[in-house]
Amino acid sequence: MTVHFIGAGPGDPELLTLKAARLIESCPVCLYAGSLVPEAVVARAPEGARVMDTASMTLDETHAEILAAETRGEDVARVHSGDPSLYGAIAEQIRRLKADGIPYAIVPGVPAYAAAAAALGQELTVPEVAQSIVLTRMSMKSTSMPEGERLEVFARSGATLAIHLGIRALREIERQLSPFYGPECPVAVVYRASWPDQMILRGTLATIHAAVREAKITRTALILVGPAMADNHGFPDSALYDAAKPHVLRPRIRGEKA
Repeated sequence: MTVHFIGAGPGDPELLTLKAARLIESCPVCLYAGSLVPEAVVARAPEGARVMDTASMTLDETHAEILAAETRGEDVARVHSGDPSLYGAIAEQIRRLKADGIPYAIVPGVPAYAAAAAALGQELTVPEVAQSIVLTRMSMKSTSMPEGERLEVFARSGATLAIHLGIRALREIERQLSPFYGPECPVAVVYRASWPDQMILRGTLATIHAAVREAKITRTALILVGPAMADNHGFPDSALYDAAKPHVLRPRIRGEKA
């Protein structure tokens, strides 16, 4: 018996990995976060499977379901949105599994920031503009952030910020980031990336709050901030495909004689 923590991706059932789909289709128990995982994903569960939405359940209740499945010798598909390694709340579940000697495995999924970038149709790392991405969140009503992980700390780097759980804190995000990025820094908000009702809003640190308020977006949105989010900016081509810059897989400059 194994508990499989499965990354269901951002929402589009076609963004499931082959392995994720196979496991959901074969496990007789499926526990899924219904507030973020669409029913179409868990509709793959086999006929007669025990399929439960854990959105209203406590950690004790979900673990009790796993213990019952272990007693029956049944594998469990524990389905989370995005990639379970990022804000998946699997660490405390794994701690209990280890304490009870229950085997587990993790199946990665497409993370929200990757789906958001795809929806925006752009790269998040732009040569000589931004080569790093910081995945972070606002604390709001959830677990507080460590002192060294405040937005101001990350802002000093000038990297692209992918901010989770912050759509209701845009005023605070603007206040913390404007001194470093400037009020005209481009911002993109992607609501429910890859879902049928996906919505994209673009603006700046100074204007995005009003746009989000007008659109009535209050949850399930990712905020991307940084110079790389601009629609148009002058940047050099990457050296990766530059004919004048040989590398180990292209050792000679094109046009040179051997």
